[in-house]
Amino acid sequence: MKIVVIGLGYVGCSLAVMLSQKHQVIAVDIDENKVEKVNKRISPIKDKLISKYLKYKRLNLLASKNLKLSLSKVSFVIIATSTDYDERNNKFNTKTVEKVVREVCNYNKKINIVIKSTVPIGFTKKLSKKYENKIFFSPEFLREGTALYDNLYPSRIIVGDKSKIGKNFAKLLVECSSVDSKKLPVKYMGSSEAEAVKLFANTYLAMRISFFNELDSFCEIKNLDTENVIFGLGHDKRIGNYYNNPSFGYGGYCLPKDTKQLLANFKEVPNTLIKATVKSNQIRKKFIADTVLKLKPRTVGVYRILMKSNSDNYRSSAIKDIIKRLKAKNIEIIIYEPSLKQKKYQNCKVIIDFNEFVNNSDLILANRKNKQLHGLGNKVFSRDLFESD
Repeated sequence: MKIVVIGLGYVGCSLAVMLSQKHQVIAVDIDENKVEKVNKRISPIKDKLISKYLKYKRLNLLASKNLKLSLSKVSFVIIATSTDYDERNNKFNTKTVEKVVREVCNYNKKINIVIKSTVPIGFTKKLSKKYENKIFFSPEFLREGTALYDNLYPSRIIVGDKSKIGKNFAKLLVECSSVDSKKLPVKYMGSSEAEAVKLFANTYLAMRISFFNELDSFCEIKNLDTENVIFGLGHDKRIGNYYNNPSFGYGGYCLPKDTKQLLANFKEVPNTLIKATVKSNQIRKKFIADTVLKLKPRTVGVYRILMKSNSDNYRSSAIKDIIKRLKAKNIEIIIYEPSLKQKKYQNCKVIIDFNEFVNNSDLILANRKNKQLHGLGNKVFSRDLFESD
C-alpha cells in the first residue's frame, strides 16, 4: 500500500515511521530541514525510538516537499499538520488542513483522506460536504518524546468512519502496531464523535492536572504536606496513582489549545467545569508567581523552559507566563537552557554554564527537577514532588 503522510511533527513523523515498516510511505513537509533529516535517517523531532527506527530498521520511507508529485496511486493521505489556537477568533486555525484537503481533492477525487490534526468538533463533517473524496477524522493519543511508542502500543484506535474504507484504515494501524490485535480496542463512529473524543480526552487530562495543582496550592497555604495528601488519594483505585505530580501549570502543544477549543465548542451548552479548567491554569501560574514574589529574590534563575523532560517544546510552557509576571514586577530573570542557541529569550539573559547560572541566582525556579539540582536545598523553588511528568 502507498500512503502519504503530510506533516513531520510528532504525529506525522511517528505515523510515517510506523507505517513504513510494512508499506510504502512518502512523508511530505514544507520544512526542507525536516525533509533532509528524514531522508538521511535522522529524526526531525526529539524521540529516542524514532531515532532508533530510522537508524536501524528497514523502512520504506521517503520524505518530500512536493505534495502533488507524491499523490500518484495513493491509498490514503494522512494529514498531520499543526492547528494552532487562534485567540482572536476563538478557534483552531485550520487553514493548513483545508489547503491540503483542497489540493488532494483537486488532484484525485478517489483518494481517501484521514485527518489526524486536532480540529474543532464538526469540522470534518463540514469539509466532507464540499468534496467527493472520502474524508474522515481519526484522533491520535500521543505523548511528546514517546510518540512512536504510543503509536506502536496504542491504548485504543478510534476511527471516525464506519464504512469499509474506515475499517481498512483501522486494520492498517492495527497491523503496523506491536499489540496483539485481539487485545486492542477499535471503535468506529462518526467523525464529529471522534473529534469530541480527542478534545474531551485532553481536557480531562488538563482538568486532572489542574485538580492536583489546586490541591497543592491549598496544602501550601494551609501548611499541609502535599505528598501525604496525594498518597492518600492516589491509592484509591478509583482515582489512581498517576498524573498527579504538581507543576506550575499544564502546557505544551496540546492541552492549552485543546481545552480552549472544547470550551469554544461549548458556546451554546451550559458548562462550569470546562470553563473552570481553562481558568484554573491561569490561577495556578499567578499563585506560583505571587509565592515567588513573597520570597523577595533579586535575581530569579529559571531552570529549563522546556515543557517537560525528553521534549524539545517551548510552546505554551507554563514557566513562560510566570517569567512575564515576575518581569512585570521588576525581578531580574536569567535562564538556564542549554538547548537554546540565542543569548536572550523573552528579553532574559540565557546562561548555558550551570555553575555560573547557580552562582548568579538568588532563587532557582524549576517546573521539573532532576539530579542536577540535588544538593541546592532551599535555593530551588519547585512544586515537583516525584521528579516525573
